[in-house]
Amino acid sequence: MTTLAAHGFGLATLAETPGWAWLGLQFEHVEWEGLVFWDLIQPAFMFMVGLAMPFAVAARVRKSGPDTVWKHVAYRAVMLIVISNVIMSISRGEPHFQLINVLAQIGFTYFICYGLMQASFRFQAVAAAAILVGYTALFIAFPGEGGAFAMGDNWGERVDEWVFGKANPGHWATVNFIPSVVVTLAGVWAGRLMIEPRPHAARMRILAMAAAACLAAGYGLGLVIPIIKRIHTASFTLAACGWVLLMLLGFYWLVEVRERKSLTFPLVVVGMNSIFIYCLNILLGGWIRRATDVFTGGWEFLGAAAPIAQALSMFAVMWCLCWWLYRRRIFIKV
Repeated sequence: MTTLAAHGFGLATLAETPGWAWLGLQFEHVEWEGLVFWDLIQPAFMFMVGLAMPFAVAARVRKSGPDTVWKHVAYRAVMLIVISNVIMSISRGEPHFQLINVLAQIGFTYFICYGLMQASFRFQAVAAAAILVGYTALFIAFPGEGGAFAMGDNWGERVDEWVFGKANPGHWATVNFIPSVVVTLAGVWAGRLMIEPRPHAARMRILAMAAAACLAAGYGLGLVIPIIKRIHTASFTLAACGWVLLMLLGFYWLVEVRERKSLTFPLVVVGMNSIFIYCLNILLGGWIRRATDVFTGGWEFLGAAAPIAQALSMFAVMWCLCWWLYRRRIFIKV
């Protein structure tokens, strides 16, 4: 969320800078095939939702009993979809119904994963495999003129044309929420691993093995099924799970093993009001940029580094607002 709200810290502008292009390219989605850091933002959201679910469900059961959980999950899922459409409509300046925004996608995966959580781990694992196989089979069974995974003509985009009358800009497929369920479910498994009474070394070993297995499976499968985030292919799903698991492993080592919790405080401030800063960024991000530019002149005197300073200034304003809410124990939740 920090990286997203900070617009990648403006580092995407380095893509045209000799010697720094490798870094800049990490902060823009690849055009079609491939995977960079920026492509992992949405899978990380999905994974974190799943990671929190075992803790949140247990707290809800203790507070209100098991009979209230389904109702609460359904309410949250619907509200995420509603909020998604409200903020996207406001940002476009006209009513706009869509289901591709990350909040709407989380609404779907959250609801489905809670249903799967009621079953055994074996059933969940089989369901995850079936989702990836079935999703891939639909693309192969209904290929476009350029093949099963062709940009601009594939099963995912045709579904959007059938349902919404047109494909999404940028070739993003609404059906991405289907394989995203697997990413969220992987987060659920990681959350349960954290709840189980295990020593740090055992948890880290499991996380490392799972990350290695997902990366190997994702990139290996990528030799046959291209890694494409915009239609969330099975190879992308597995590779993304691997990278996000590595991120979790790194933070687990830093916070739980090395006990450097203070280093993550700036991230905690953002995380405790993640929906607030996400909506703030979409709805008022442009205004905040213009407001800061009044006092900084857009940092033009820094030359090529100006976009980086500008992005950091915008994020500093949003972070301070989150910090103000944090200090007053005000947390915007669904």
